[in-house]
Amino acid sequence: MTGQGIAGRLAEEAGRLLGGPLPLRLRAWDGSEAGPKGEGPVVVLRSRRALRHLLWQPGELGLARAYVTGALDVEGDLADGLGQVWDAFRAQRLAPPRLTARDRARLARTALRVGAVGPRPPVPASEARLGGALHSRSRDRDAISHHYDLSNAFYSLLLDETMAYSCGYWTRPKEDGYGAVEAQRDKLELICRKLRLEPGARLLDVGCGWGSLTLHAAERYGVHVTAVTLAAEQAAYVREQVAARGLGDRVDVRCCHYRDIEGGRGSYDAVATVEMGEHVGDAEYPGFAGQLAVMLRPRGRLLVQQMSRGRVAPGGGAFIESYIAPDMHMRPLGETVGLLEGAGLEVRHVQSMREHYVRTVGAWHRTLEDRWADFTALVGEEVARVWRLYLVGGALAFAEGRMGVDQILAVRPDARGSSGVDEEESW
Repeated sequence: MTGQGIAGRLAEEAGRLLGGPLPLRLRAWDGSEAGPKGEGPVVVLRSRRALRHLLWQPGELGLARAYVTGALDVEGDLADGLGQVWDAFRAQRLAPPRLTARDRARLARTALRVGAVGPRPPVPASEARLGGALHSRSRDRDAISHHYDLSNAFYSLLLDETMAYSCGYWTRPKEDGYGAVEAQRDKLELICRKLRLEPGARLLDVGCGWGSLTLHAAERYGVHVTAVTLAAEQAAYVREQVAARGLGDRVDVRCCHYRDIEGGRGSYDAVATVEMGEHVGDAEYPGFAGQLAVMLRPRGRLLVQQMSRGRVAPGGGAFIESYIAPDMHMRPLGETVGLLEGAGLEVRHVQSMREHYVRTVGAWHRTLEDRWADFTALVGEEVARVWRLYLVGGALAFAEGRMGVDQILAVRPDARGSSGVDEEESW
């Protein structure tokens, strides 16, 4: 039984289009309910506007718009709800609908009956609006600003004291008091060890974020760091930290595009780019890899930490690209390795950290929920809901292998083809 009222009609239509029963219970604005009963999450359509978002923009983006504006909500655990949908799609072999002309006509009649026909709802203010040529300097700056210039206050609230906005490296169980701060510090140590940093070495940190690696390397390893970011808020924060810690003679912060980094061939002993390569673009990545390779001295080391996507059920999608990371491009790990090799680098070691990202994103999500009132006061309900959906969906994508994250260590060989790696060295 699908139930009566609007929810019943909608559940019947959804089942017909998906090729199987609706995997979650549905409650409509008239109070009617339909779908499987139980203790699981309930999808709540709070108003006709939820359906209008879907009618005007069918699919993931329409659902996201309905959710972030509050027209659609989920009672219960959002992560469980999304997980149940993915489980149902796999178990029942449900498929996203491909609407025929007959389907569209029937949906129009249903929409009329439930009173959902109306003007296009406004696009949420939190959705990115970019102009200009794809991956031009100005468009890249706007894309980065959309996400990373939300405000330093926001990220200070979300992240731990390291201000590391990337996958941590969890080396101990959480039961012994080991948490996000320790996992991020262990990640920074892992990167510095792989790069074999020594006092006086020159490190280029491309996409430095809020300076977690830059500050760690300068303080703990005594290296000279050129830190590069396109985000003005990040650059200001790192400069403040450099001044406060007395690192002005070791750290140079530059707010510029990676294409405009100054320095000739072989300027750096080591280069790191931590979860920045996803923003480069598909067509632009060979040039990006080539530039990093050229800036390394012979036998210099490159550490790339970067998200990847699966071939069968990839991550990313319309929501991420519209609300979180516009123009983002992820590829399977092997393709990135091939591009680095094509730039003349020798890949020495690859380490998957996918499960570590499940724990990392989970920690951020707990912080968001625990401090929900603070977040909504700072950025508003809509942006807070964007981040809830982003973090919940991201953790699920990593847990299910639709997205991955990896550390790739590469070396620029010298003229004789030597990488300078000892026989007994693991990296």
